[in-house]
Amino acid sequence: MFRAFINVFRIPDLRKKVLFTLLMLCVYRIGFYVPLPGVNQEKLATHWKGAGQSTEQAAELFAMFTGGDLGQSTLFGLGIMPYISASIILQLLITVVPALEKLYKEGESGRRKITEYTRYATVGLCVVQATFWIRYLNSSNLVYPEFQNSIQFTIMALFGLMCGTLLLMWVGEQIDEFGLGNGISLIIMAGIIARMPYVFIEVWRGFAASIGGAPVTGGGMTPEKIIFLVVSFVAVVAGSILITQAQRRIPIQQAKQTRGRRIVGGARHYLPLRVNHGGVMPIIFASSFLLFPGVIFGWLGQGGIWPTGLWGFLQDEFRPGAFVYDTMYVAMVYFFAYFWVSVQFRPKELSDNLRDMGSFIPGLRPGKRTADYLEAVMSRITYVGAGFLAVIALIPSIAATQLEIPWRISGFLGGTGLLIVVSVALDVIQRMEANLIMRNYEGFLGSEGVGRVKGRMY
Repeated sequence: MFRAFINVFRIPDLRKKVLFTLLMLCVYRIGFYVPLPGVNQEKLATHWKGAGQSTEQAAELFAMFTGGDLGQSTLFGLGIMPYISASIILQLLITVVPALEKLYKEGESGRRKITEYTRYATVGLCVVQATFWIRYLNSSNLVYPEFQNSIQFTIMALFGLMCGTLLLMWVGEQIDEFGLGNGISLIIMAGIIARMPYVFIEVWRGFAASIGGAPVTGGGMTPEKIIFLVVSFVAVVAGSILITQAQRRIPIQQAKQTRGRRIVGGARHYLPLRVNHGGVMPIIFASSFLLFPGVIFGWLGQGGIWPTGLWGFLQDEFRPGAFVYDTMYVAMVYFFAYFWVSVQFRPKELSDNLRDMGSFIPGLRPGKRTADYLEAVMSRITYVGAGFLAVIALIPSIAATQLEIPWRISGFLGGTGLLIVVSVALDVIQRMEANLIMRNYEGFLGSEGVGRVKGRMY
């Protein structure tokens, strides 16, 4: 493996891609700490700490899934979420708007046009989200008095947040074109990994306080809790690798064709269908939707709106670890897993492509029967993939409530954050592996990546 990493920097093109990717991620981390002018950062940090468990968890999830951070209002405060939301909206519209579907099928020129529409939608979403965030800052007195409710601050903050998101979008696109890996995913992964030192420091402080006998909120980090975190860490990493790489291979037979005196074709290969086709998107959607009920019920209870006891009961039931919350979480993970597959996976289009290439699934007629079979297989394997995602999603909730482990620790070392990091890291390693094998170097997986050139082993 170390030899493969050394070979990465021996190849000029691959070395340039890796260094360019690291440079773009450094740009992201520098901009992450550029504060938004006019915002009292110290008062904002204190405000988040005393905002309650639901609001604090919402901020942690927002930082995990977007690459931004509401705890410190910076130019990259909105993160990359507006661009992700715009991309999802356009993908949904492609399936229901015939004009966009026709544009998508035109090829590269059509996709460039859709990318342009995505950028316009990103600007609109940035304006909406930045407007709500600025109003929240003003209403909570988190802005310096001289900038309170001023037009100058509103315009400055609006353009600052919007330009920060657009710069992140540009960084992601540059990584896609000139770097290595998916740019947006790497930005999110970099934001999660950057929190790793703080998580380990917090674990060590809790463990030291627990050993020293000092009173610690939540019982401290006892050896039993640390063992659970280590076991869950290893289990999530192993399970993430397994479920990310898992495939259902559908046998494909190529039809034989006669060309002159030769018979070509007839080869047998496989069509791989990913078990976890939706990746981490179902967890992101489910978490985002379940953040609102607890916050809304808490606001209704504090506002004295009748009946107050009912809102308090509902707020307790929609907190992580409660039976209603966990049940709804699992149900929504399954729902969004199937929803995402229905948007991304198109069995009819895949069946038509197989027929056009002269290939078929043995025992099935090309066309509708092949499309129905592919849809049925994908539905079955998605059930397994969604079950794995549901287990991953519940680990932080169980650890935070049953073992009284802080959410920021359990969410990173035993749940969704780790799943995102493992998935993106696997994608980057696979791209490196492909470049190494293509240039006759040994890959990360061993001797199967070794090629012979002029009788010599490389």
